[in-house]
Amino acid sequence: MSSRSQFKTPKRLVVKIGTSSLIYPDGQLNLKTMDELAFTLSAVQNRGLEVVLVTSGAMGVGLSQMHMTKRPEAMAQQQAIAAIGQNELMSIFNQRFASYSQQIGQILLTHDVMDYPLSKKNVLNTFEQLLLMGAIPVVNENDSVSVDEMDHLTTFGDNDQLSALVATAIEADLLIVLSDIDGLFDADPHTHPDAQTVPFVSEITEEVVNSAGGSGTRFGTGGMITKLKAAKRVIEAGRQMVLANGEDPKVIFDILDGKSVGTLFARD
Repeated sequence: MSSRSQFKTPKRLVVKIGTSSLIYPDGQLNLKTMDELAFTLSAVQNRGLEVVLVTSGAMGVGLSQMHMTKRPEAMAQQQAIAAIGQNELMSIFNQRFASYSQQIGQILLTHDVMDYPLSKKNVLNTFEQLLLMGAIPVVNENDSVSVDEMDHLTTFGDNDQLSALVATAIEADLLIVLSDIDGLFDADPHTHPDAQTVPFVSEITEEVVNSAGGSGTRFGTGGMITKLKAAKRVIEAGRQMVLANGEDPKVIFDILDGKSVGTLFARD
């Protein structure tokens, strides 16, 4: 089955970019990717689409800022590092988006905000108003308050899940997850050199889950399993998700043009 036979051009789009795409293995910021992401999303917004960005990287940027090579063990220290990183992350995004005359607005979420009806309604109103104003909401988990993402204590615990939650809550037509992998493979490419990218998945079965594996980098928290959980949420909501390599964010243009890029998750 063609990977794009079910693809529907979106009007409202959520893009999630992972830490591995924003930060080099040595801990330095990938400014080229951040600039290309700002350019691409600004151009997409100019096409008349509504765009939301879910970004990881606060912890990784904070570690870089503090010249640290690994996360501290103490939770309070992790939260402080994330606070430093989030500030720097938004500062850079502000600069990059401003160079393309695109306004952005920061939304930091914790698990309870999306759990309680009143707070959820309030934050959804914020999303709607930002989009009406032509601004791009930039979303991250509020790591200085929430400890879910850092030590995986609850099911919220990574920005793949967060992006799927946001996408379904705001009724986005498409979630694009940009990572350091080309898509879902039919076997672990680290141990099976002949593994092929799966172009289309309509259901997250046990077989699909068993074919995935691996965890995130020392800066990130995600892995293929978290992306499949995100895809499951999106499929069950009747939405679409594409998992693709985020090395060059301009791949978003190809996805929106219906080209066969990465893995499309959607109902038949």
